[in-house]
Amino acid sequence: MNDRAPITRSLAAFVSSFTPSSLPDEVMAYTRELARDGLGVLYAATHESVTAAQGICGFAEEIAGPGPCTLIGRNRKVDPLSAALANGTLGYAADFEPHHPEAILHPIAVMVPTALALSEAHRRTGAEALAAVALGCEITYRVSMAMNPRELYDRGFHPSAVAGSFGAAAAAAFLTGLNEEQTVRALGLAGLQTSGLLAWQDDPREDARPFQMGLAARNGVMSAMLAKRGFGAPDRIFDGGHTVLNAYSGVADPTPLTLDLGTAWDGVMELAIKPYASVSFLHPALDALVVLLDEHALTSEQIGKISLRFAEAGAHCVDDNPLKGHSAQYILPVRAAMGRLSFLDLFIDRRESEPEVARLAASAEVIRDTGTFNDAFPDFYMGEVILTLTDGRTLSATSKVARGYPEQPLSREELDRKFEEVTSTVCSRSRRRSLADACETLIDAPDVDALMTLLAQAPDA
Repeated sequence: MNDRAPITRSLAAFVSSFTPSSLPDEVMAYTRELARDGLGVLYAATHESVTAAQGICGFAEEIAGPGPCTLIGRNRKVDPLSAALANGTLGYAADFEPHHPEAILHPIAVMVPTALALSEAHRRTGAEALAAVALGCEITYRVSMAMNPRELYDRGFHPSAVAGSFGAAAAAAFLTGLNEEQTVRALGLAGLQTSGLLAWQDDPREDARPFQMGLAARNGVMSAMLAKRGFGAPDRIFDGGHTVLNAYSGVADPTPLTLDLGTAWDGVMELAIKPYASVSFLHPALDALVVLLDEHALTSEQIGKISLRFAEAGAHCVDDNPLKGHSAQYILPVRAAMGRLSFLDLFIDRRESEPEVARLAASAEVIRDTGTFNDAFPDFYMGEVILTLTDGRTLSATSKVARGYPEQPLSREELDRKFEEVTSTVCSRSRRRSLADACETLIDAPDVDALMTLLAQAPDA
């Protein structure tokens, strides 16, 4: 072990020696579930209403070079970098993919496109593609925890994008067969490319938000490809000199990078599968709202005002955010007035077509808590929903852990229904069945070709 860079080299040694058999059975099993959910949401983002997908895929079609990688929804093969960028943007566009509450991450949106592109390029098996997803999620989680995700948010950085470049680089290093020295350089090159500002919250089109996941995927793929060619890079990105940890955080602690590495897989096993298409910060509040609506048999007309109590540390993300998917004043009224929440509600403003949504949105508020709720953040996205009814009554409910978290997993029926619902927006019944089958059998597939043939197809009109 090189004493100059023990942490960086420990990570590189782990990645370069990684194989699918390195994963415990339960980790691979959950990775399959996470990847299936992420694939359904990713393909749903090819819907014509999703402007980020239309923009980035159109851009890739125009500038991409020929290559072995599928541009999802466009019936086009392109180079790996263009595929990773475009498909990575699709992966986060619908804001409905699995997330990591503690580390404030969306790694599936980055790792699935990364794994698919390089599995096509390097003729990897389905099991290897899935293993790369797990590896990338784990490295992303460890980097986020080392930087401290709350510190990143406080500084205006997006953990998913900043840490995601390293996870994508690790997944890409495995799939391209990098040795330890090459992997050290891939991690260094990923560090040079890290980016991700929460400034995307000021883009009401919601294009900039998923674009950052596309960048993370592209950056990781580029890092591995350059490292394989012998391109130079920092060789102690986590250890000394101008380390990436200190660049992004004033309270960085490198311990999580290597603690129980290869034994603990919290970056995978603590991922939550979303039951709602919105920022995960609002999921406990949505659960609380549904409880109140159901237990009291309420209609939206009975509600005069919706209030949400939420942590001050994360309130800037949900308090009247210009992005519909991140605005409590939009998401909660949509669920109350329409009885459901679709990912398309992020791109079609229901306040313009649904008077009840507009009425509730106009009076909705976020109460910024500096006590218990704030202390629990980001380990818990606690939300208290307070309904002021038109008859003068006040009802409230608090949720700490949302459905879909590992502590409260969605049922098989709920997971299947979600996959069916999101893909039904872009697929015929027969294509939905074929896509579900391809996802289910990927673990045993000799390559990813059958899956990519289905994902290549344009959405059904």
